[in-house]
Amino acid sequence: MSSSQGILLRRNIYFGTFIHSKTLRELDIFENGAIGVDEHGKIAFVKRAVENVGSVIAAYGWEDAQVVQTSGCQFFFPGFIDTHIHASQYPNAGIFGQSTLLEWLNTYTFPLESSLSDVAKARTVYSRCISRAISNGTTTAAYYATKHVDSTNLLADICLHVGQRAFIGRCCMDNLSPDFYRDTSAESAITDTKSSIDYIQSIDPSYALVSPILTPRFAPSCTSPLLHALGKLHKSTGLPMQTHISENLGEVQLVRKLFPESTSYAQVYDSHGLLTPKMILAHAIHLSPSERNLIKERDAKISHCPASNSALTSGGAKVRWLLDSGITVGLGTDVSGGYSVSMLEAVRQASLVSRHVAMLDGDASKLTIEEVLYLGTRGGAKVLGLDDKIGGFDAGMEWDAQLISLSLVPEAKDIRPDEGPLDPMSFKLTSNEGPVDIFGWESWDERVAKWVYNGDDRNTLSVWVKGRLVHQRS
Repeated sequence: MSSSQGILLRRNIYFGTFIHSKTLRELDIFENGAIGVDEHGKIAFVKRAVENVGSVIAAYGWEDAQVVQTSGCQFFFPGFIDTHIHASQYPNAGIFGQSTLLEWLNTYTFPLESSLSDVAKARTVYSRCISRAISNGTTTAAYYATKHVDSTNLLADICLHVGQRAFIGRCCMDNLSPDFYRDTSAESAITDTKSSIDYIQSIDPSYALVSPILTPRFAPSCTSPLLHALGKLHKSTGLPMQTHISENLGEVQLVRKLFPESTSYAQVYDSHGLLTPKMILAHAIHLSPSERNLIKERDAKISHCPASNSALTSGGAKVRWLLDSGITVGLGTDVSGGYSVSMLEAVRQASLVSRHVAMLDGDASKLTIEEVLYLGTRGGAKVLGLDDKIGGFDAGMEWDAQLISLSLVPEAKDIRPDEGPLDPMSFKLTSNEGPVDIFGWESWDERVAKWVYNGDDRNTLSVWVKGRLVHQRS
């Protein structure tokens, strides 16, 4: 059990190869390292160039520690941080047809989310979504639930039980939503939101693992009184917030009609007290230069969701343009606009989408392997205000990590027809081989690149959150 639940962990020393982001543009790769994680799940020490783990055990007096060691083409990597995911939409992952955003919401999304008023159904959906996310190395997620208090609280319960770090948002929506799925008023939305906040605080009083997050769905689905009320609630509680911005051109035009007194989509949020350092804005594809400047000035954060933006043909976010202005950016899967709960897929798609942007804007728009991995870890931590706790392997941070294993290709047997007919099954892959083939000549940088472009959950052997083992591939 985790220390966040009042039970101390066994101390562990992790020994082998470690890879994490040092900066936006640089990976820190060190072999023969040793990281000690204490009974509270915090990194107590980081040692490099260790010849013998026994010497580390003796030096720190950690004779009772368990040693977890990499072998072959394995390495420890920080847990992924998903800054934008709709847990309530998980059953629809991969189902979007030929639709674009607004059509997709009405055809697929609202009916599914509405059905999760059934707590039994919500339990099945949320349990599988969280299990899949963790098995793909996601140790922290900013979740959108539904408007239903009971099922939103259930999502918090499940995250706390399985040990995933999470932000849980009850969706606020009192406008332009189906009659069967909307808040009846701004007042009822705030009352229900406060109810979920109180519940989450009751199960995790210090928000050590699970925290509420204020969630106006997006400007078109909220009246001005609701947005003002959420701004006041944010000011009084200091809680983080999440919403959407400029995902789709039709959506941007709709915001202009609904809020004619505002000069831009970003200014809608700003005028209601929502554009603050604790606001996470998903997408941000069609921002104007003045909106970018306003977001930077307010120190609001952006969640880039490349797989979703491609699937719903929303556009390609100009991430380099955002980063160059000094805006903090992380990555999100945006299930189920995004087709996969895998953050590695989001990392991969962030690289590819940047290349499509570069076809129009020039090569400077391309994001490197180092940059997209940073966005999926340290960048996401900064978006969520957790950059002092997670996202890397620094002393004093919490051990949110995954053990990645890549397959070393064995030498092929000689084919000798004179020895008789060939057995085609002799060429088959074994069940424990993942999708990434390593031939032995690759540098660690090249191995990481292969993992980014070819890897999946089969490469993720183990996952830890705050020092607690939450997933192990059998």
